[in-house]
Amino acid sequence: MNRQWFSTLAGAVLLLGAQSALAQPVKFALCYDLSKAYTFVTPQIVQAAKDYADILNAKGGIEGHKIEIIAQDHGNEPQRGIECYEKLKREGVMMFDFLSTPVSRAVLPRIMADGNILLQSFVGRGDAIDGEVFKWVFPIGPTYWGQVANDIQYIKNYHKGSLKGVKVGFIYPDYAFGQEPIPVLKTLAATEGFELQLYPNPLPGKDQAAVWTQIRRANPDWIITWNLSAMHVVAAKEMKRNGIPMDKLISVNWFNEVDINNIGAAEAKGMKRGTNVVGGNDHPLKQQILKDLYGKNKGNGDRKNLDDIYYNTGLAMYSVMFEGVRLAIKQGKWPLTPTKIKAGLESLRNFDANGLIAPVTVTAKDHGGGGKTRIDMWDGTRWVPQSDWIAAFGDVVDKVVKEQSAEFAKTSK
Repeated sequence: MNRQWFSTLAGAVLLLGAQSALAQPVKFALCYDLSKAYTFVTPQIVQAAKDYADILNAKGGIEGHKIEIIAQDHGNEPQRGIECYEKLKREGVMMFDFLSTPVSRAVLPRIMADGNILLQSFVGRGDAIDGEVFKWVFPIGPTYWGQVANDIQYIKNYHKGSLKGVKVGFIYPDYAFGQEPIPVLKTLAATEGFELQLYPNPLPGKDQAAVWTQIRRANPDWIITWNLSAMHVVAAKEMKRNGIPMDKLISVNWFNEVDINNIGAAEAKGMKRGTNVVGGNDHPLKQQILKDLYGKNKGNGDRKNLDDIYYNTGLAMYSVMFEGVRLAIKQGKWPLTPTKIKAGLESLRNFDANGLIAPVTVTAKDHGGGGKTRIDMWDGTRWVPQSDWIAAFGDVVDKVVKEQSAEFAKTSK
């Protein structure tokens, strides 16, 4: 009788343990600027991550584990980003995303020391694609270095394969985010023979009159801009005032439908941007979210945000992360550890989120995944692709990556 009772009790304990393991969620920390500089993009990405998590949770989560999205504000302040990291680390979170170049840079050494996972898609250090140095950092998708190299390739193609004598202006907000592409631009200017003109603009970027006057006088053939949000509207007004054609401009990817509306659809005709993800609502995941969440008033934000490419950017970022975690659990079993998550992300092969992004392949050496972007142009009513997905000047980008990652490795010892 006692033996049977103990056997039953042991079985119950094992069952409860198994149920408890299945009940444990997979936690993702989105320590974002939800109150200051980046509020033009962060709500859409948080909304997308939560919506996609809800869709997967309705199907049982990731390999039987529910997804928990934890969003907290750091106000684009590095110290608050560090505080957010330390707090959630104590609560057992292993995966972090800061969506801010200055905050990501500030927190990165701690994450590296702790051996946690830092998602750094579309922001942060370009050299972090070097997985041998930045073992715990995953800038999956194009870095700013890769994106600007692809912009130069587009210009080179336009000029029939030669950049000799071509003048390229680069206007940027004068802080870490805006300065990030400069090493690659300088290297490419030296190797490709184009004239690089640098136009730093002080924050907050509301007054660009002086810098656009300089640009008009210098008359570059192309202008690459690393502006954000309302800065795009100011730039468009200054371009018009100075008689600079809109079709000379190629923007960083942070240029969305709201910016177009604020500039004016007709006024913005001809403007181009580097694009990381597919826009629109035709993607099957978007259709499912519209039907199963917003069609039933269960969405995690404003329905109109789904028409914004930044929402699709969030879906792309977290499609990659959720798939990486799925592979981690499938390969390494539960419980999750940062080492297992790292291995899962490094197992991604030609993953395109069902056509939402260019295919990414992540390895232990390459945490970037390929760095493909394309150039889209606003034709007055919609964005029209002007190129295929490309990853250009890989040798140049890799050289700068290796130089700077080696310097980081040297100074971080």
